[in-house]
Amino acid sequence: MDEFILIFRHMDGGKIASPEQMQTWMKQTMDWIGGIAAQNKFTSGTGLPFDDARVVRHDKTVTNGPFGEIKETIGGFIIVKANSVEEAVEFAKGAPVLMGEGNTVEVRKIAKRDGIH
Repeated sequence: MDEFILIFRHMDGGKIASPEQMQTWMKQTMDWIGGIAAQNKFTSGTGLPFDDARVVRHDKTVTNGPFGEIKETIGGFIIVKANSVEEAVEFAKGAPVLMGEGNTVEVRKIAKRDGIH
């Protein structure tokens, strides 16, 4: 069984959800993750808030962000165990983040480290 990361990408142009919207979305997300955990296939995950976010550029300059100039942001991720990329994609299809227009879930296999299984 392999591990896959499901990366939640938001196309919101910097719009902020209301507290009620956030609460609804968080409950839906926790229920979705609970379904994966019930199959013993949830490994870990977290949201990625913008507080104290920084971008380090190739020339070593550091800016606050990412903000404003980008429309797509990474809102969080989870790591799941799956027998195939197709199974991981099926988990991703249930992600509540997909209810937002333009939002996506990127599915990537996590490389195994030598000697660690």
